[in-house]
Amino acid sequence: MAERNLLEQLREMTVVVADTGDIQAIEKFTPRDATTNPSLITAAAQMPEYQEIVDETLKKAKQDAGSGASDQDIVTLAFDRLAVAFGLKILEIVPKRVSTEVDARLSYDTEATINKARSLIAQYETAGVDRERVLIKIAATWEGIKAAEVLEKEGIHCNLTLLFGLHQAIACAEAGITLISPFVGRILDWYKKDTGRDYVGAEDPGVQSVTRIYNYYKKFGYTTEVMGASFRNVGEIIELAGCDLLTISPALLGELQSTVGELDRKLDPAAATTMEIEKISMDKETFDQMHVADRMASEKLDEGIKGFTKALETLEVLLASRLSRLEGSDTLLHATEDMFHVYDLDGDGFITREEWLGSDAVFDALDMNKDGKITPEEMGAGLGAVLKVAQVS
Repeated sequence: MAERNLLEQLREMTVVVADTGDIQAIEKFTPRDATTNPSLITAAAQMPEYQEIVDETLKKAKQDAGSGASDQDIVTLAFDRLAVAFGLKILEIVPKRVSTEVDARLSYDTEATINKARSLIAQYETAGVDRERVLIKIAATWEGIKAAEVLEKEGIHCNLTLLFGLHQAIACAEAGITLISPFVGRILDWYKKDTGRDYVGAEDPGVQSVTRIYNYYKKFGYTTEVMGASFRNVGEIIELAGCDLLTISPALLGELQSTVGELDRKLDPAAATTMEIEKISMDKETFDQMHVADRMASEKLDEGIKGFTKALETLEVLLASRLSRLEGSDTLLHATEDMFHVYDLDGDGFITREEWLGSDAVFDALDMNKDGKITPEEMGAGLGAVLKVAQVS
């Protein structure tokens, strides 16, 4: 019998989710679910094939905002609608669910997060999509988890993201959250920088974190699903085969699809039930204590919120520029120039992965020569002429 590729085998034990806003990539790999965020939408929105979606969303937002609305008012209104518009397109392809992200700037505001989530779900339902097919993506702060707990009781299912520590995972499980997205690759990044060494296979700290969370959930019978995210290499995915879900970038999906060999199941619910694991009761005091004690989790959560915020602000700049062009006025030249410099924190003319802070999938796509840095030329080529700041004097 001919050997099968790794992606085929992975799908037999794990739900594969596409980590992209690129609808064509989703059509190619046919995942069950898909997840997006502002940086993924930013990249997709600059592709010519999606320009019509962007333009129609902006035009409708301008019309609905009224004649007295500022460009910023229109862009703010357009952002949520654009996220839903891409979500609706994705739902035409995937058979199950799409994750749509709440504004990262609301991560520490429980009530604002609840209201934003309700608004997003209302847009989907107006478009004829049942709320069962949508996951609202929220940062796993204590405030975000409490917002998700309220939403889950209303039948609005949530995906808690930027999750790095066991304390976050336990709080989510006790709150009855539908799904969590622990960030494998970003945990690895932190430990590599902190220790000065590399990690491979089962010793990868990100792999170990997700394995610990998975086993904890299965040991104590929690129904919250674990979806490993933010992968740096295929090796991490192989070590997490059997996890409930894995959200994977198109590049790594392609690598899995082109690699043949035997894939062993590494995570198994039956095995987890036999393990000796201490149960931890979670309240805010315990959460805060564990969060402070876990330097990696506290630093990466803060960094992740800032990164998603920056990605959102970048998308708003792009939408404002596009709106200006639709109105027949000059392109916002200085705004597009700022696109590169807002990420180039040290001003050395390159954007490193640490400076980027946004989606790993977008960074990998823009880093065309795979040297770990994005140049102005690479950003220009990847995101379209509106971002080609290398030519701006």
